[in-house]
Amino acid sequence: MTIISTPGLHGGPPATGLRRPVLPAAAVAALGAGIALTALLGPLVSDLMRYRTSPTTLNQLLGSDAAGLFVIAPLAVVAAVLVFRRPVAGLLLASGIGAFAVYTYLQVIVGQEYLRLPGNVERFFPLLLAVFVLAEATFVLAWRAVPTDLPPVSRRLELAAGGALLAVVVFLVFGQHLRPMLLAWSDPASLTEYASSPTPFWLVKLMDLGIVVPIAAITGIGLLRRAAWARRVAYPLLTAYALLGVSVTAMGVVMSLHADPDAAPGLTVGFLVFTAIFAGLAAALYRPLLRRPTADPGERHASG
Repeated sequence: MTIISTPGLHGGPPATGLRRPVLPAAAVAALGAGIALTALLGPLVSDLMRYRTSPTTLNQLLGSDAAGLFVIAPLAVVAAVLVFRRPVAGLLLASGIGAFAVYTYLQVIVGQEYLRLPGNVERFFPLLLAVFVLAEATFVLAWRAVPTDLPPVSRRLELAAGGALLAVVVFLVFGQHLRPMLLAWSDPASLTEYASSPTPFWLVKLMDLGIVVPIAAITGIGLLRRAAWARRVAYPLLTAYALLGVSVTAMGVVMSLHADPDAAPGLTVGFLVFTAIFAGLAAALYRPLLRRPTADPGERHASG
């Protein structure tokens, strides 16, 4: 009789008797290709796809596309390779990229000023829909393939990650969204971003305050209380938030370069710091998963 077993955390397939996670690797690779293609077709490169939005929001979309083309798409390829070389790290990275892309491309699709502003983005809806579906598939396929027995993390890292997530809650509510909402209620004409493109303005408020903030708060409290589920959620969450930080920082840079009236260099610096913190925390979490195993990572055969 031949017994085949594989190590679960560092090399080979993720668990005994399970096949290599080909579908998550294919999904995240296809997602990266879709993100790159969207950026190439848009105003960042070829301008074949023209967004129906105001100049201010267009600057934000240019920054998002730049982040997608030069950071997110290459990282998706890295995740696809890691799925086969370091399965757990690759799967967790893929799930974080999927979560980021769901958030981003929902805004790209829904946040256009259709029929009100010029453009042709609706003709590219099949492509944007495909990217969105691939993002959903990547998250679900990767997350369900992640084993539950992840390596323990230090209490210091748990406290740092939990504190950072709660800091994000405070930053988004009071530093990012409260003042624009008050202006939108009291003097909307004074806020160029809102007066020119109200749809993406409220969509971002809804998603940040209705999705990002609650998940960050719940997971942050869970980490501070040493909840096992929170440690598992922290991997894709910190990954997605770091990627969001990259994207929003790129938006701020483009807005400043184009002398956008709604450019806020202080917020751009804040998001740059946010990105560095979350990238560092994510790197600390992933480091044990990327170490080479001490034992042979290939299949072990024992016959009897």
